[in-house]
Amino acid sequence: MEPNQIKQKQLSLPVLLLCFLIATVIFNFFKKSETDPLVIMYSDFIEAVEKDQVAEVLIQEQNVYGRYKDGALFKTFAPSGADFVKKLENKKVKVAAKPREEAGWLMMLLVNWFPMLLLIGVWIFFMRQSPMGGGGKIFDLGKSKAKLLTPNDKTVTFENVAGIDEAKEELQEIIEFLKNPHKFTKLGGKIPKGVLLIGAPGTGKTLLARAVAGEAGVPFFSMSGSGFVEMFVGVGASRVRDLFVEGKKNAPCIIFIDELDAVGRHRGAGLGGGHDEREQTLNQLLVEMDGFETKEGVIIMAATNRPDVLDPALVRPGRFDRQVVVPRPDILGRKKILEVHTKNVPIDETVNLEVIARGTPGFAGAELENLVNEAALLAARQDKERVSQEDFEAAKDKVMMGAERKSAIISPEEKKITAYHEAGHALIAALTPGADPIHKVTIIPRGMSMGSTWQIPVEDVHTYPKDYLEGRLAILYGGRAAEAFKFGENKITTGAGNDIENATEVAEQMTTRWGMSKELGPIKYGNEHEHIFLGQTLAEGKRKYSEATAGVVDAEKKKFLDKAYAIAEKIIAENEKALEKLASALLEKETLNGAQVEAILKSVKPQNLTPNE
Repeated sequence: MEPNQIKQKQLSLPVLLLCFLIATVIFNFFKKSETDPLVIMYSDFIEAVEKDQVAEVLIQEQNVYGRYKDGALFKTFAPSGADFVKKLENKKVKVAAKPREEAGWLMMLLVNWFPMLLLIGVWIFFMRQSPMGGGGKIFDLGKSKAKLLTPNDKTVTFENVAGIDEAKEELQEIIEFLKNPHKFTKLGGKIPKGVLLIGAPGTGKTLLARAVAGEAGVPFFSMSGSGFVEMFVGVGASRVRDLFVEGKKNAPCIIFIDELDAVGRHRGAGLGGGHDEREQTLNQLLVEMDGFETKEGVIIMAATNRPDVLDPALVRPGRFDRQVVVPRPDILGRKKILEVHTKNVPIDETVNLEVIARGTPGFAGAELENLVNEAALLAARQDKERVSQEDFEAAKDKVMMGAERKSAIISPEEKKITAYHEAGHALIAALTPGADPIHKVTIIPRGMSMGSTWQIPVEDVHTYPKDYLEGRLAILYGGRAAEAFKFGENKITTGAGNDIENATEVAEQMTTRWGMSKELGPIKYGNEHEHIFLGQTLAEGKRKYSEATAGVVDAEKKKFLDKAYAIAEKIIAENEKALEKLASALLEKETLNGAQVEAILKSVKPQNLTPNE
């Protein structure tokens, strides 16, 4: 029997007993026995006495129970002061009297208190079963909702974590302390109280924390930051206290708080007041982290992808004083992650994980896991026994560009415009020195786009030179330039909207953040790209320069964009035949890979990124 079924059976038993008791009381109250006396009016009773129809009566206070001479029973109620005993004696009716019966204390309690106790019992029962505060019970609101994983549970070790070797090395000291704390304390050393894991979503922060607990063989308390804060004042602070009490009872152990920014944001914000529930919870967390010693063997770990919003008191020395960056994996790390996730996936000999790793720059561990899962699903959909390289490539296209919309109805004219648009991107990408190689060009609608030109770098890149960015701008404008060249300025479409948006964003970064404008120099202008959040004033959100400087910023940004568009127009005009070949091939095959594009353009030489004067 499943645990849920057992629980339901346990819960249904008291409910059935309660229903049975209520039904019994109601039945006994309303049932009417065949031997019950007939209730008659007092006047009818007197009339029957006068007619000599009554044989005997029993008087109990004002209640009169009697029997007719024909054997029928009756009952009536005599008014106060009624003198009918003499009439009964005159008619030779047998008269008996009986004193009022005193009800026992148990009966009195049952009659007077049973209904109220029944209602209270029903209310308590259903309140204890109803969810409160994300699954807790009404009497357990202040209890910690942390999940406890013991060493006996299925553990995660460093063998399950790949691609973040530097982060694993930094955490080896924590593992060693949990295993052998005397090694550090005998020399007067103190292990950090708190370890903060910082990284983008999906990089494996939670998995890494569980692996530390698994390697050390200690209990692991896991709780989300949002799990502390409720609508009831004081619940969050109470849960923090309870969490640390439980941690000390199970020491040595690890307490892990995921998404710490949900409860650890800056205090003193103008939005929400200074004494809201979240701030009380944060204050209690700060107090608890100061209130225990590292020798107790409790290590606090937390994860966040927004370290910039955390309260400074939370990350000062003595609290989360060690910060471990969990970066996106490089090509070697991605290959190791793929090896971990394909252990239980049957793959054939065509699969080359190094090629897949090279074709997924910027992918985090969770995204690579999703890629493997998508490939397995695609293979299963085709009833394959093993996952092939083709399945991985199709899964990669789906993850990065969206699923194919094969059912989309596209007119021949729109398809032709899309083909020239993507041919323009591909032509400039192939002829721009230093640009990323073309991986695939397609005019099949995917996701929200009508077509895609996909470039993948040969190796991971962390910094970008100015000429690369200028070439990138020209590639983004290649689609619009090709449309205008082939169909005329009056026939340009909205298909370049996303290209223009991305190009404008790059030009803005070059001008205001990366110091690539000669006119403005290496100065950062404004905070346009910083988000407003609780704990920072609204005044910090926008630019901090004059209107005159804003005009110069706009002018320099436009220079970058105008130059890029001019370069795109020049390359398109000078390579018209190559553009036609690419567009024709796309109309025929709908999708071209990098090798096919290279074969079409083999006779075309790379261009000099200098616009026509």
